[in-house]
Formats: sequence, C-alpha cells, structure tokens
Amino acid sequence: MSSTERPIRARRSFIFAPGNRPDMFPKALVCGADIVCVDLEDAIAPGDKDDARQQAFARFPGAEGPARVERIIRVNCLRTADGMKDVQALLDAPAPVPAIMLPKVKGPEEVRNLGDLFDELGIETRLHVIIETNEALEAAVEIGRASDRIEALFFGGVDMAADLRCRSTWMALQYARSRVVHAAATSGLDAIDVPYLDLEDRDGMIEEATRAAELGFTGKGAIHPKQIPDLNTVFMPDEAAVARARRVLEAFASNRSGLLVFEGKLIEKPVLRSCARMIAVYEAAGRR
Repeated sequence: MSSTERPIRARRSFIFAPGNRPDMFPKALVCGADIVCVDLEDAIAPGDKDDARQQAFARFPGAEGPARVERIIRVNCLRTADGMKDVQALLDAPAPVPAIMLPKVKGPEEVRNLGDLFDELGIETRLHVIIETNEALEAAVEIGRASDRIEALFFGGVDMAADLRCRSTWMALQYARSRVVHAAATSGLDAIDVPYLDLEDRDGMIEEATRAAELGFTGKGAIHPKQIPDLNTVFMPDEAAVARARRVLEAFASNRSGLLVFEGKLIEKPVLRSCARMIAVYEAAGRR
C-alpha cells in the first residue's frame, strides 16, 4: 500500500497498557486516546513475559472498545529471544492482530525481513516503528521506506538521549526529532512524539506538545489518561484552518488553469496535500 493509498487516521494521542493486565484493555480503549498500545516490552518484567505475551495476543485484538481506536501490540526487540517468541505468538494468534510496534530497531533490514515474512504467510498486520537508537536515527529515511506496512514512526526520546549521550531536554533532542519528522514525511507516515513524563506539569506537557506539532509531529504519547484531552486538542486542526482548507480544495476543483491563486497566494501541490490531510484528520477524529 503506497502512501497515497494509505487511509489517513487521527493519531493525536496514544497510551500504553501492560500486556499482563487484560482487565485494563477495555478501560484503555475508552480513555479517549486515538491509539492504545499493549506493551510486552518495557512495562513487563522478564519473569512475566510469557504470561503477558499469551494474554495480549489472545485477548487484546477482540477486547471491547470503540472501533475507531487503533490497536497495537508492542513486541520485544526482534534481535532478542523474547522478540522472536512474540512474532511466533502473533503467527499463532487466534484472531488477526491489527498492528505491532517494533522497538530498538537499528536498520531497515529488520523491518523489511518481518514484512517479507508476513507477506509470505498472508498476514495483514501493520507496523509502527520506534526510532530510539543512534543507528535508527542515521537510517530513519531508509527505515520509513522499508515496508509498505509501516503506518507511523514513533520517537523514543528516553533511549535516544541515552544513545546520544545528551540530556533529555527539548533543545538537546530537537535535531533527533526533526530527523524523525523528515523520515516520516518522506514516506507519508505519521510521526508520534515521546510521552511527557512529568504527570503533574500540565503546562509543560502542553508546551512540549505544541512545539512537537509545530515541528511536524502528528501526535504524542501519554502516560496517564488525564493527559489525553490536552493532547487531542493540541493536535486537532482548528475549525478555522479546516474551513479554509476546504475552501482551497473547492477552489482547486473548480479551477481550470492548473495554477491556483487563492486569497492572493499561489497554492501549489504540497499545500493541497496538506489541506486534504488536515480535513481527513479532523473528520477521522469525529469532527464534521
């Protein structure tokens, strides 16, 4: 599926739920996030991996919740034994798994090989990739192009800061964030920013989310449901911008010259694509 064929979804916010807590799956699905990701990696202790794996693949795909919420399972690094067990559990899952998230990726071949395996076996599972290693940052564009199954690139700021030997601040990580946005835009993917970890600093979270949106991110993670309304607001196109985007597309549709000047400004194809995307996100989020 090419980037022009890939449906545009609202991915303004996401939240994790631990794979060994199936009682939390339905609660997470109704908390307001656009994406719910059940975690088999960082949130799960080594001794609980097998149980979490079994619970996640057996119960999360069919858990009760709104159809509009995107469901993802974050597997363990594919270069580990637990990652290989996760892939086998996906292949043996009783119900189709909509999407998985790949952590600690270092290069495009990891993504490409998994996509090829899914192609061979007729598995329709989509992919989300976290850019959180120095190697992945260097190869971000190639990773984004590695498979047509990829839906979004996620920025893993905590691990990235450790790999880059820098502080986990906005300024220290701005270059890395920009590379992720660049790679995502190159392949028509969404770019999702790392969660803001200080739950009590609402103003700081909103400020960082606003900066991320200005930089080109399409959404941001949450560590608690109370952060989600603010994230959805920050990454939701406002009504005035959507109304203008609709007028631009209407003007282009009725334009016969191939050259559109709208409200005194020349409108070129990248602007038209941006307008179409803005409207699609607005509508996918339930606003008409």
